[in-house]
Amino acid sequence: MKFDMSAAWNEAIRLLAANRQVVAIVAGVFFFLPYLAFMLIFSGEMAALEAAQTASPDPDALGAAMAEFYMGIWWVFLLLAAIQGIGMMGLLALLTDRTRPTVGDALKLGAKYFLPYLGAQLLISVIFGLLLLIPIAIGVGTSVAVGVLVGIVAAIVLAYLFTKFLLTPAVIAIEHQVNPIAALGRSWSLTKGNSLRIFAFVFLLLIAVAVVGGVFSMIVGLVFALGGAEAALVGQAVGGSLVNAVFYTLFLAVLAAIYRQLAGPSTEMVRETFD
Repeated sequence: MKFDMSAAWNEAIRLLAANRQVVAIVAGVFFFLPYLAFMLIFSGEMAALEAAQTASPDPDALGAAMAEFYMGIWWVFLLLAAIQGIGMMGLLALLTDRTRPTVGDALKLGAKYFLPYLGAQLLISVIFGLLLLIPIAIGVGTSVAVGVLVGIVAAIVLAYLFTKFLLTPAVIAIEHQVNPIAALGRSWSLTKGNSLRIFAFVFLLLIAVAVVGGVFSMIVGLVFALGGAEAALVGQAVGGSLVNAVFYTLFLAVLAAIYRQLAGPSTEMVRETFD
């Protein structure tokens, strides 16, 4: 089956429209509010880092300051990733379950499949990390030019693997696959023969969201800036959080649509057709 970008986009929009009320609740609770809280709590520190960069543009000093800041709040990122991971699994279940589960049911499924999802993401991170270390090691052992060349090859391989493993969350949430390795393998087989099309589709989507989201955040920031410096920080937090929520919601709907197109009708759908 050849992947149809238009059909996937239309299906994603249909899924969102059919579940818009509960989708809005899940997106608000798991993608908007946690990110907004993070931005508001740490907006002062991040603004101070930006001011320090403007006053004294020393890359080494700035890098050290940023590393110290982010290492000091590593647990916040871990908590934020866990909340959004549960939300992702719950939203995928919500979008694709024909029994129309409630928000509570979807969140229970999200919590249930979070650990398999986390295991799969850790495996992917290890693979990606090893690939990134290869050009660095080669560059140190030979020359910078060779390292750059190997780095380009590694980037292509990373993009390919990203596409092959893209459907892993959907496999876990929709097929109830709790084995991370099996979920990775299933995603690999589903994308077979369509990797380039899927990558192009997702890449274009990311570019569109980045452009529109950037413009939207800028407009919101400018409006809030009329109220002063503190209001501007709030505006940046609100704008960024809205973009974050919309991105995750749209991306997961697209993910579900890609999965449904490539996996074909489920057993339940076939049974309903003949009943």
